[in-house]
Amino acid sequence: MARRKKKRPPFGLPKGIVLLATPEGWRHSVLTTEGGMLCGRLDIPIDTDPHDARTAAALLVTELARDFHDTDVEVSWDRPQEPWSWTARVIVAGACERRSEHDHRTGMCRT
Repeated sequence: MARRKKKRPPFGLPKGIVLLATPEGWRHSVLTTEGGMLCGRLDIPIDTDPHDARTAAALLVTELARDFHDTDVEVSWDRPQEPWSWTARVIVAGACERRSEHDHRTGMCRT
């Protein structure tokens, strides 16, 4: 029986989220540790409450990390700078004892 290489995920591990409320619907950008970006629209109604939209975006990212990277992540939303725009940090769940140890560039803990 031949050994199969584990297929590399089509994108890097998520490290951040940008969520925008637009007249057309809720748009998101997922930033990855490799410097990539995945953009799209949340499949929720336009008039969804912002809290529920943030929950949907966080669920999307945690499922992507789990399904493609076999990794559990935690999403932490920043205080909004604009009433229609939100950002979040994504870190590996339980990876760092303190937030100051987390390297946002790599998504890993500093040693």
